[in-house]
Amino acid sequence: MKRAMYRNATIAAATGLMLAAGLGLSACTPSQDGGSGKAEGDSSPSAWNQTPVIEAAQVDGREVRLSGSAQARARIVLRSAEGAAYAAVAGDDGEFDLRMEVPAQDLWLKPETQVGQDAAPSPDTLLIPAGGQGPIAVLRAGGPTRRLDRAPVLGAIDSDEQARRLAGRMAQGTQTLPVTVGEVSLQAFPDAAGQWNIVLGPEASGDQILIGDRVFVWPGQGEAGGQTPRRERAGEGWRVVWAEGGALQTAWLPDAR
Repeated sequence: MKRAMYRNATIAAATGLMLAAGLGLSACTPSQDGGSGKAEGDSSPSAWNQTPVIEAAQVDGREVRLSGSAQARARIVLRSAEGAAYAAVAGDDGEFDLRMEVPAQDLWLKPETQVGQDAAPSPDTLLIPAGGQGPIAVLRAGGPTRRLDRAPVLGAIDSDEQARRLAGRMAQGTQTLPVTVGEVSLQAFPDAAGQWNIVLGPEASGDQILIGDRVFVWPGQGEAGGQTPRRERAGEGWRVVWAEGGALQTAWLPDAR
């Protein structure tokens, strides 16, 4: 059996791997929370507001509660392409809590931070499914999808027709995670929060993925045509299709058991 090992303690490490390999997922932004805050009177190009990070989601009846972190005392806005906007204000510690009604249709939101006249849009897209039924996920072109709902150890398979990435979450403190893709054995290295992801090389082309005692079967990239963004059933999970910067992206989100 062929063996390969990919280290991935951070998203930045995964980005370096993709750039070195020339993979199509190289649009990944190194940090999930963006740059540092803008200092008063600092006009340098690198000084900018911290983009918001959605860290948790909870559906309670007809309400969705989102929480996360951003720049202290910043205004957090989640916008849809149709014009709907939901806002909250971060506290002195940068933590924020936002509540909204469960959407009747799938809702695709782009987070941004507003401080004074400055706005810092996030590269992420937040998916909240219709009726709160289904996976709630943070999508990022070129980066790993983060599941905010109850998800299996494999939370997502991201693909852009050139490369695939496996991503998920383990219990904190897990040092290594054996992963088998087809006939290829790999190991993931979760970070301190238990988040892990692996960019698959061309040798790991199988659709059957074994993690622990669970087998996942990737249903494929899906059709290139059709409306975007969209969410559709595919195998034992949901396929999410959206476009970022003109490039088609997909994420397969396996069902929780």
